[in-house]
Amino acid sequence: MSSVGKQVIRSILLSLGLFILVTAGYFYLFPLSDWSLLLEVEIMDIPGLGFILFVCLIIGVAFGVKTGLGQKRQFREIEEALLLAKQGKPVQIQDDGGELYHVLRKADDLRTQLSEQARTSQKLATQKAEESEKRVQEIVSEERNRLARELHDSVSQQLFAASMLMSAIAETPSESRSPGEQKQLDMVERTIQQSQLEMRALLLHLRPVALRGKTLQQGMEELLVELAQKMPLDIRWKVEEMDLDKGVEDHLFRILQESVSNTLRHAKAASLDVRLIIRESMIILRVVDDGQGFDVNESKVTSSYGLQNMKERALEIGGTVKIISVPGKGTSLEVKVPVVEKEGDSHD
Repeated sequence: MSSVGKQVIRSILLSLGLFILVTAGYFYLFPLSDWSLLLEVEIMDIPGLGFILFVCLIIGVAFGVKTGLGQKRQFREIEEALLLAKQGKPVQIQDDGGELYHVLRKADDLRTQLSEQARTSQKLATQKAEESEKRVQEIVSEERNRLARELHDSVSQQLFAASMLMSAIAETPSESRSPGEQKQLDMVERTIQQSQLEMRALLLHLRPVALRGKTLQQGMEELLVELAQKMPLDIRWKVEEMDLDKGVEDHLFRILQESVSNTLRHAKAASLDVRLIIRESMIILRVVDDGQGFDVNESKVTSSYGLQNMKERALEIGGTVKIISVPGKGTSLEVKVPVVEKEGDSHD
């Protein structure tokens, strides 16, 4: 049974009870000498007692319908308010001072609490994910540094000793050495030198040098000078002075290190040209080598060369990466980052 029907029945029963109570009280105070008068007196051709009962029933039905419809409307508004609260939407409240207003206020307060709890839960989940990712990065960085130290202290030193030994053997004249043996010695020496080259590139990849308070120009020049002294490469560079945010400098420096590491490990290049310039409100980092090149569309090569990592770093600072490589003719890497005006530098 609907709430309206239930309210009508309750109102009818209430009106009947009230009719009986009032009638009994009236006749108790004013007793009749002849009870037949109640049936003889007619109102609108209806016995008086029946008319009074009929009026009471009509009033009860009308009151029940009105009250039931009002309650049904209130229940519907409460249901809609709870649905809005569940969806996190604000509840429309009319301040009429009635009970419904207070119920809707509580529903809106519930919505606010649920939204705040959801926001807090999402914030905690984000913090947890960030902390977990940060911890993973720290572990990876620590492991890379450990591997780099071990490689530098063991394999790198052994390669250096082997290189010095082979150089001494090659420079020692020996009439008993055949041309074939000399050729093999030269091949071994070149192999050791190539291994040293790849080891330095691997160390640079595992444990990249940080700027540590230096500007991007200073860091790039120090890195390239050191490489020019240690690597059998013709390295040329042009680095313009520019005032950049720390985050932009760090990302560009990491991209340069990754690119140089790729050149040393894979390109077999004889020369390397590095430029950092500003043209038309764009920061341009260009690294060009004359190595063996590769197919940029080959997924395995792209993954092994760390190109995706460089693209992600450029994207984080609003930049783009363009790579042109032709097998046998070298590779060109160009990073473009828009110059963003620092806060406080704008002019009206």
